[in-house]
Amino acid sequence: MNDPVAVIGAGPYGLSAAAHLRARGLPVRVFGEPMVSWREQMPAGMLLKSTPVASTIDAPQPGHTLLDYCHAVGGTPYQSDWDIIPVETFARYGLWFQERLVPDLEQTRVVAVDRRGGGGFELKLDSGEQFTARAVVVASGLSGLAHLPAEFAAAVPDGPSAAGPVSHSSHHHDLGRFAGREVVVVGAGQSALESAVLLAEAGAASVRVVARGRAAVAFGAPPDRQPRLRPESPFGRAWSLYALSYHAAAFRRLPAPAREHLVRKVLGPKGAWWLRERFAGRVQVTQGVRVTGVTVESGGRPVLTLRGGSGRVGELAADHVMAATGYRMNLAALGFLGPELRAGVVTGAGGPWLDAGYGSSVPGLYFTGLQAAASFGPVMRFVCGTEYASPRLAKAVATVRG
Repeated sequence: MNDPVAVIGAGPYGLSAAAHLRARGLPVRVFGEPMVSWREQMPAGMLLKSTPVASTIDAPQPGHTLLDYCHAVGGTPYQSDWDIIPVETFARYGLWFQERLVPDLEQTRVVAVDRRGGGGFELKLDSGEQFTARAVVVASGLSGLAHLPAEFAAAVPDGPSAAGPVSHSSHHHDLGRFAGREVVVVGAGQSALESAVLLAEAGAASVRVVARGRAAVAFGAPPDRQPRLRPESPFGRAWSLYALSYHAAAFRRLPAPAREHLVRKVLGPKGAWWLRERFAGRVQVTQGVRVTGVTVESGGRPVLTLRGGSGRVGELAADHVMAATGYRMNLAALGFLGPELRAGVVTGAGGPWLDAGYGSSVPGLYFTGLQAAASFGPVMRFVCGTEYASPRLAKAVATVRG
């Protein structure tokens, strides 16, 4: 069969999967804007929480690591656990990777994918072109998966937006627009804490982090304070992190409730060790509370209703509320997949149920990256997961071909 494999998405997982598929001699068409989430949905000046060893996009041949990129362009050689990578550097590395291994990337959008009678898939592009593919790899990353808690819905019936009273952290690249304004950031993870710091450094009049529930503002340990008698992983020294990083196949055997819990909680809310000093004294903190509702005053100011552990209720007003509440896999958000196709995908633990080769219950339809976390664990939320996912996915697709 001469039909190509279609890869939807051009972030780290899409580019890595495409490179591995091509290395196996498969015809591949790849669609999307390269590294778009990293270039447009991350705040300028952001630094990666992940270490250099956890920030390489996996390739089927040597010479394409983050350090290789640094040597090629003559930049800072990021290689130590003490080295902190600017998001702009990582985005440029992704573009460099794409230019070398996926040079014919098609920067157009896939608007529809449907099953084809007799096997395979029919795809339609926003250019109007239609073509058939023997397999489809969904690697669409964070697109459409920004999570906004239900209690925010009343305040933004049309959804959060950068210009409205409530936004999601993914809506902002330039935080300078909040200079002189009061901003509340909801969340306690790296995205929330770093966004709060960047807001303060951009001249916001006041910045407050609201950490919900049992979450508390906390920061990780620097490299020289990691436990010495535990195995290394891309995320630190711990037996659990080692197992989740290098034995993702075993994760599939866990009961669905356990998998869903681990995906959400492992490597959960905590700031990077290097953020602590920049945070202290610049950002106010409210923690140990639940946000029970959000309203918008007549003047456009959002107001959060908070309930503490003792049951007391209070209100917190600001010029803007930013929800740094992460991302959740939602099959319905992948609107390019036809309704019948989505209905055929068996889900569990918050995402598609995948076999050992990242194939879904629909023959020929594969998922990788965040979309695969429900089956392979939280390592799929991070760039280093490409090392595990891409070779296995490519082997599975090539095997079916044969």
